[in-house]
Amino acid sequence: MKKFSVIACLLIATLSASAQHQIYPFFDDKGAVRIETVELNDAADTLVSVFHRADDIVWSRIVYRIIDMRYKQNYQLYFPTRYDDPQYRSLFKVIVDGVVDGGLPLYRKAQDNIKPDFAEANLLSKEEIPTLFLVDDPTADYSEDTCHYNVACSDAMLLHYDQQTDEMSFHFYPYESFVRNQLKYLIQEIVFFDRHNSRLYTKIIAIAPLQSDKIFSTENDQVMNALHESLLFWIPFDALRPYLAKQYMIPQTNDTKRMTFDEFFAKKLYTSYILGDSNMYSRMIPNYATSAEEIKKEQQRIFDELLNFEQDLWEY
Repeated sequence: MKKFSVIACLLIATLSASAQHQIYPFFDDKGAVRIETVELNDAADTLVSVFHRADDIVWSRIVYRIIDMRYKQNYQLYFPTRYDDPQYRSLFKVIVDGVVDGGLPLYRKAQDNIKPDFAEANLLSKEEIPTLFLVDDPTADYSEDTCHYNVACSDAMLLHYDQQTDEMSFHFYPYESFVRNQLKYLIQEIVFFDRHNSRLYTKIIAIAPLQSDKIFSTENDQVMNALHESLLFWIPFDALRPYLAKQYMIPQTNDTKRMTFDEFFAKKLYTSYILGDSNMYSRMIPNYATSAEEIKKEQQRIFDELLNFEQDLWEY
């Protein structure tokens, strides 16, 4: 009788565990590694986010950072560069597919600064969006006979909007020319202290693709002008998260370790450098730093101030 009771308890525990967490096989019915898709769609519908009461936030600071794809730690954001990889997509391809899908809102940049403004008046229309994806490559041939499947790409636009059908389409031919210069992203993040949890948090508010071929100047005024020119548009990061949660990143050194873009950003596994922060002068570091040494010194100053604030919260 005792043995039967133990077996019954184990059976109930197993059934309960199965009801709470479905077990998926590593291999599919053909013996190949199974690419997870269904559970990603389910997870994207229930994105985890921490609720913060406004009364509990007693300190915050806005910081602007640049994520450079040329750093090894960011390679997973840049690769694969092909548009038709059957399993993986780059961060830029996820953004492009979100735009084509019609659910990802894009906001135009301000005329006099690089700060995002998510006012309704700044929301880009479907007619405006394709003009932002214009390929600027004088060596490329965009004549009609070079396009495949009778795709019209003489205007060298990555995206096209059909007013009659109200649909956006993706033209793959200019993709490689465009993505070649998509090496940097500008992010606006907020660092804040929640007294209810007694914890310092960091949250990305917005992200903007930069066309990096325009921002390799060394003079401070030209850097900010070129940075503003290279900024394509702003995306609210929370609006992008559902798309990030549905896409696994290309593995790095471990094919079994599967991680979504959303997990990658949540764990802050990327590397970046500081462009500036919120200040009374409303300026970024290149606006007033005149040399590489001064820029590094100012970046370190902001980094140390954020670090010291967190360390000074506690007594040891």
